[in-house]
Amino acid sequence: MELGTMYKDLYGLRSLYLTFRALCTLIIVHCSLCINAQTMVYLERAENLQFDQERIADAQILKGNVVFRHENALMYCDSAYFYEESNSFDAFGHVRMEQGDTLEGFGDKLYYNGNTKLARLRRHVKLIHGRKDENPTVLTTDSLNYDRHAGVAYYFTGGEVKDSLNTLTSVRGSYRPDSKQAVFSREVKLVNERFILTSDTLLYNTATKIADLVSPTEIIYEEETDIHTSLGWYNTETERSMLLNRSVIHHQDGRVMTGDTIYYDKKIGFGEVLGDMEMRDSTREATLYGEYGQMWEENSRGYATDSALMVDWSDTAHITYIHADTLFTEELHYTDSAMADSTYRRVRGHHGVRVYRNDAQMVCDSMVYLGSDSTMHLYIKPISWSDNQQISADSMTIYIVNGAVEHMHGVGNALCVMHDTLEYFNQMGGKEVTAYVKDGEVDIIDMSGNALTIYYAKEDDGDFVGMNTTESSFIRMYMEDQKIHHIRFTKETTGVLYPMDQIPSGGDKLATFFWAEEVRPKDAQDVFRKVKGEN
Repeated sequence: MELGTMYKDLYGLRSLYLTFRALCTLIIVHCSLCINAQTMVYLERAENLQFDQERIADAQILKGNVVFRHENALMYCDSAYFYEESNSFDAFGHVRMEQGDTLEGFGDKLYYNGNTKLARLRRHVKLIHGRKDENPTVLTTDSLNYDRHAGVAYYFTGGEVKDSLNTLTSVRGSYRPDSKQAVFSREVKLVNERFILTSDTLLYNTATKIADLVSPTEIIYEEETDIHTSLGWYNTETERSMLLNRSVIHHQDGRVMTGDTIYYDKKIGFGEVLGDMEMRDSTREATLYGEYGQMWEENSRGYATDSALMVDWSDTAHITYIHADTLFTEELHYTDSAMADSTYRRVRGHHGVRVYRNDAQMVCDSMVYLGSDSTMHLYIKPISWSDNQQISADSMTIYIVNGAVEHMHGVGNALCVMHDTLEYFNQMGGKEVTAYVKDGEVDIIDMSGNALTIYYAKEDDGDFVGMNTTESSFIRMYMEDQKIHHIRFTKETTGVLYPMDQIPSGGDKLATFFWAEEVRPKDAQDVFRKVKGEN
């Protein structure tokens, strides 16, 4: 390449470089001018302007109806120091700040920086959002910073936010006018005319009136309801809520509802629980469990399903465990024999009912328990057990007195079976059966209506004499130590005694005989067991 040609090329590159640099400089300058134009604070008015080079060399001292403008904000005060070079000012006396037609702030002092758009209001501070509205949101504190760039006002030495419905106070707080979202922390308190909410941290929207609960929180309805939760939301206007993390709703009448997730409507008194539900009634001394349930405060109604369990602990010596596919509980009102208004609890179980008590166990398809007379009514293939006695009928009623089973009454296809040994069963069958219980053991059994018996007679030393079959209109069997002591019949009784070696084939069982020990609940946890062929 020739030297002249090389110089031409270098000169061209240099010219291109200088042109590019000049263009960049122009862009930077233009952007800088635009930025400065956007952030410049303007002095709109002042009655008096002074300079004090010795005391405040870089400030304009302004007095009398001072007004500043920055973008869409106007700021008023009695006097100010204006630092034009740093694009900021300090305002004193009757400070007022207006932003658009919705936001207005007041205070004794204002420190404002136009470059950062940070307004620092001090002493007797009040921020009004929606100032032309009938019910604006008002924030009061003694020290407030308002970041106009981020659109957030915050305090850190205690403050209050008040809207048309609630008053909230806390040590620290922030408020965003655009979204109407507030965040409160430390000693948070929300006061509503119906309740008081306290927490450590709370998110609240002044438009929706919804409080987001993100820390341990209490909501107290005086002499009504206490709500304890650590996560969820509460609509302070509708009083509807979603409560998470094993929340608890405690009513003053002694009812407590606990669950993993609770949907609660306080105004209508309704709660829906998902996950490990527990409804405890300390007045009635009963608890309802389930993986899903609902509760109505009116008449204390509730139901549970999915591992549903009712535990009656009114008598700790005979705690009752009731399981069913679905359990219902409610409080009913009636007038007693003395013409006094009274209430009692009714419990209903549907499908797969299994009951365990230490003095009796039961299974059936459906059940009703009435607290008015402490009776348990069993329907569709009911079976009850007490010690070695199995009693069944088309329907059955269990009578409980002073917490203990007093007697059982079955109607239709009645059958009583007593397990004597591994291979022998004493049996009674008829139309109706009543078994009386004393000290936790069956004491007397009455069978009526074409009563049939098969029982094994024994010598005093316990050796079997033979199998006795009888037929009578009524039979009463007396028990002692879970064994037959003696039997009484009506005069019209007929019977046959078969020696043990002459018992006819198939004659050792009544036509209605069955033994369902494999279905019997063995303990409190066993009520949940599913058995093939169970009623």
